[in-house]
Amino acid sequence: MNFGVIMAIAYGLLAIVGGLMGYRKAASKVSLISGLISGLLLLLSGLLYAQGNPLGRILAAIVATLLIIVFIIRLTKTRKFMPAGLMTAVGIVALIGIVFSG
Repeated sequence: MNFGVIMAIAYGLLAIVGGLMGYRKAASKVSLISGLISGLLLLLSGLLYAQGNPLGRILAAIVATLLIIVFIIRLTKTRKFMPAGLMTAVGIVALIGIVFSG
């Protein structure tokens, strides 16, 4: 399994856990739904990518990029590292892994 697959799956799991935590802490249905959808898409893309399907890599890169944009916006609004800064940093690492792994 290459680094890009691992990063897509790890970022997907983190998105799901983050959505669940956002719901538990703030009763945010938006966090729950967006975390589950983006996380499941990243997990699916990681599995496709692991099977050699190029659409998996493309989907993972698109979802990671969208999440990075969303979390940068949240970070600039809240100026709090948790959770937006962490998800931005992890998203950038995941995107680099997805794009530049072979």
